[in-house]
Parts: sequence; structure tokens; C-alpha cells
Amino acid sequence: MNDILVASIQSKFSDLFNSTPQLIFSPGRINIIGEHTDYNDGFVFPAAIDKGIIAAIDKSDTNFCVVHAYDKNESYQFSLDDIEPITNGNWKNYILGVVAILQEKGKKIEPFNMVFGGDIPSGAGLSSSAALENSVVFGLNELLSLGLSKKEMIFISQQAEHEYAGVKCGIMDQYASMFGQKNKGLLLDCRSIEATSFHIDFKDYELILINTNVNHSLSESAYNDRRSVCEKVASLLYVKALRDATEEGLLKLKSQISEEDFQKALYVIQENNRVHLASMAMESNDIFGLGGLMYKSHSGLQNQYKVSCDELDFLVDKTKEFQEIIGARMMGGGFGGCTINLIKNNSEEILETIIKAYQLKFNIEPSVYQVNIEDGVKML
Repeated sequence: MNDILVASIQSKFSDLFNSTPQLIFSPGRINIIGEHTDYNDGFVFPAAIDKGIIAAIDKSDTNFCVVHAYDKNESYQFSLDDIEPITNGNWKNYILGVVAILQEKGKKIEPFNMVFGGDIPSGAGLSSSAALENSVVFGLNELLSLGLSKKEMIFISQQAEHEYAGVKCGIMDQYASMFGQKNKGLLLDCRSIEATSFHIDFKDYELILINTNVNHSLSESAYNDRRSVCEKVASLLYVKALRDATEEGLLKLKSQISEEDFQKALYVIQENNRVHLASMAMESNDIFGLGGLMYKSHSGLQNQYKVSCDELDFLVDKTKEFQEIIGARMMGGGFGGCTINLIKNNSEEILETIIKAYQLKFNIEPSVYQVNIEDGVKML
């Protein structure tokens, strides 16, 4: 957690509103393995990280809510009596969505002021949106004594993303941000919303993220298209979700669907299996087995689910030239963002070689982040 950012957010709040706020840390998340399985009622393996959103919040003495985005130096004022999604509203819609859903659920929301800022790299696929949503619902729950459980809060955050941001996300991002545990990965069943924590011993290795610094606009359309394919195939298989499907069952359906749809569904079935294999690898401290599963996950995302891009593929392929890197894959929705890499400690020269090769190929400078696994949302 960024102590300088915490102090800056608190100071900005005092300057703007002349009161002492409550402070919340809401982390971003990584996903070690299990991509695009969450909205198929499947299994994922996320963890909260030490980068996130710092939010300062207090009651207002006016009839309006004012929210200030510290990183953008933008303020937005709204009335609790008239909340609607904003076209191209960006960060505003995440906040409006949470407040609106709380009101729909019969919670009495009073005018409030809020300042938020973060150190989650933009476009990195570390789920800054879920961190922001969780900071709002958690902060309001504390400030106004709404009596919500953490599980209720994450569903409010998810619903806000569906209805106000237009992204039909699964529950993984909100769950990992809310329930993360220090030095532990969470094997999350996205149907039961129950998780088993696994202590992660990376031995002489660490998690490094390399951000492509490109965004080919996964946006909502490509994401929602793939979700629709999964739902269509599940219905043809007469199962609730692809989490219930088998490769054998899917093969019987192959003549009835396109090859593209077959491969997308096959990827989901295989990725769910990889998540379970990853949990077994962690339990037995098989760090090399985990790395191999990460490479297989990327191959599926690239060639079957088709949510990768040239920049992500280049970074993953480049890692295979170095024995110090034992696993890599794209992470997040796709079409840009980060790769997650299992790399030997103190491998700065190797990272520099990869960075230079990427710059030469794409004329873009990638960003590199080391991340630590942290606890979920908390008061400061």
C-alpha cells in the first residue's frame, strides 16, 4: 500500500471538504490462472495485491454528493434523487451504479463526499473498476451503518458494473478485492461463491507483471460476445453453464456449432481443469508445474478463445527464451493489458532484454510491476 498516496488523499479531502474522513484501502487483483471461466460458473485463482484504490469518505452537510477523482483532478456532483448512467461517464458510472443499487435494495443513502485515487496502472487488467466499486460500497456501509455483509457488497459492486458500466463481468474481481488474504491465492468457485485459500510459496521466484500499454478495445462488445457464445453452447448441452460440461459431451455437439464456438467452449472446459491442477501444484509446492499450466492457459486464450493480441503473444513467447522464467500468460479480459510472469528473483537484466525487444518490435515502452499478495478491502 502506498503511504504517500494515503496522505495525499486525506489531505485533498480535508482541503475540499474541511472534515476528517474515514479511509479505505480497496486492492486490485491478479488472477494466477482461470481466465474467462468466472462467468461460466467456473473456477478461478485470484489474489488481492498491494496496489489499489484509497478512498476518503464522510457525510456531507449539503443536499448533494461530491466525488473527486484525485488522479484525474476531476470532481463530480450529483443528487441522490436523480441517478442515471452517464454516456461515456467512465469512473463516475461505477460510483453512481453502486449508490443506485444500494437505493434499489432499500438502503437509505445520505449525501456524502468522497475523494479517491489509486496506484493501479491504467489498462493493466488489475481490475481497478472492482476496487473502486468495492471502496464505495464498503465505505458507505461503514459510514452509514448499512449492515451489509461482505458477500452482499460484492454482488452490489457486480450489479453496478453490469447495469451502469455495461460489462457483464463475473464475480471474480469483486470477490478477490474484497476477500483477499495476504500471501494466499483463492481457489474460488464462481457458482457457490466459496473459496479455499492456498498459501503460495514462490520459493526463489516472484510475480512480475509486464504491461503491453496497449488496449485494442476488448471493451464490452468482444467480452459480451464471448459470454453469449458460452451461454449458447451450454444451452445446447442442456447444462446450466459450461462449468458443468465435459469434453466428451462437447464433442457430440461439434457438428451443430461452428469450429470457432467449439474451440471457445473447449477452452473454458480445459481452463477449469487447469485451475484445479494449479491448486494441486500449489499444495505440493510444485512451482514448475504451476508455471507450465500458465503457459498452457495462454495458448488456450490465444488460439482457442482468441482474446490475446500480438503484443501479449510476443511478451509470452519471449519469456520462453530464458530458463529463469518458468511461467507466463496474458491476464485479464484480453486484447491488451498485462502478462503475469513467474520469474526468478533479481532477474532485472532479463526483464530489460524483454523490454528492449518489445520496444524494437512495437515502438511502445512496456511497464513492469512487481506485486505482492495482500489482504482485501479494509479500513485504514
